[in-house]
Amino acid sequence: MSVTVRAPAKINVQLSVGPVRDDGYHELVTVFQAVSLHDVITARAGDGVSLTMEGEGSESLPIDDTNLAVRAATLLAQYAEVEPNVALHIEKSIPIAGGMAGGSADAAGTLVACDALWQTGLTRDELADLGAQLGSDVPFALFGGNAIGRGRGEQIMPVLGRGQFHWVFAFADEGLSTPAVYRQCDALRGDAPVPEPYVSDLLLQALRAGDPELLADVLHNDLQPAAISLRPSLRTLLEAGVEYGALAGLVSGSGPTCAFLVRDDEHALDVAVALTATGNCRTVKRGTGPAPGARVV
Repeated sequence: MSVTVRAPAKINVQLSVGPVRDDGYHELVTVFQAVSLHDVITARAGDGVSLTMEGEGSESLPIDDTNLAVRAATLLAQYAEVEPNVALHIEKSIPIAGGMAGGSADAAGTLVACDALWQTGLTRDELADLGAQLGSDVPFALFGGNAIGRGRGEQIMPVLGRGQFHWVFAFADEGLSTPAVYRQCDALRGDAPVPEPYVSDLLLQALRAGDPELLADVLHNDLQPAAISLRPSLRTLLEAGVEYGALAGLVSGSGPTCAFLVRDDEHALDVAVALTATGNCRTVKRGTGPAPGARVV
């Protein structure tokens, strides 16, 4: 028997970064959207927990117990009091170190796959509680759609939306370290008081309306200045995307992937071709959102 799960990438259509908390994390309020770039996780009966991977950048990732997918399987086995016997295989399409939570998607997909393989019968909320122990973005990868994330981003509240949004993703040659981007964000802010994070009412209205023009006006990422200061070429890429007709562009999460909002699929193809021709990015992909969370296929 084997179980196959598709788990989505995410973008932050809004990321509001508040003060540093006592535990060292920043207080966040973010609006997530799951998008149609997926990693595929397959779980089969095995001896202990093992992992193999294929796809873009997979050769650079660990396959031992430092990998989030391995940790997810081990954690679920402990919680459900079952033997941790599973052979995992991941086909990666989500870029690594790209600000789109590929590792978190793999962990979420592993929780869903192992839950089905081992027939542990856990609810999605129980899996999300386990996922929050693994990483801040894991619970959202389980739920998908549009959602507000609070705390470290792990406290999820679904958000109503209408229609489908079309995106073009431009991937850089090298990743950016999330901790380094947060440190740079703090450095750029200096000693100025940091306001509490918030959700934009206009952004939620744009999602409810399914209107890309409205959403384009309110996309925002507090980490974008920090990512650009560490990787100045991102500014050039963002400017190029808008110059070639995108409604708006922003750095996805901690970067360095840039996400460009467009009107429709035809418009996405035009922008993708133009961005590819610049030579400023490793590859360009198109996608839509919102997408479902990690699901058995």
